[in-house]
Amino acid sequence: MTPIMLWVREGESWEMTMNHRGIEFTVAKTAIPGIWQWQFRIGDQIKTGRTETKIELLAIRRAQLRIDRELKAIERKTA
Repeated sequence: MTPIMLWVREGESWEMTMNHRGIEFTVAKTAIPGIWQWQFRIGDQIKTGRTETKIELLAIRRAQLRIDRELKAIERKTA
């Protein structure tokens, strides 16, 4: 996993783009303290969501777990 950090100086917000199991995803700090937004695309479907935590790595891990869940659901459909 090679993170790419994109810093935006509007109220110290930032986003990080990473790759998990071949899926590129983004985790971004929102204006609300402790709320993180994530986004990823599998095929032509874009999935987005939010998670609440003060810990950056936990927000990233939760996005990765969501990717795992979506990939597993696709695997079940094609099996």
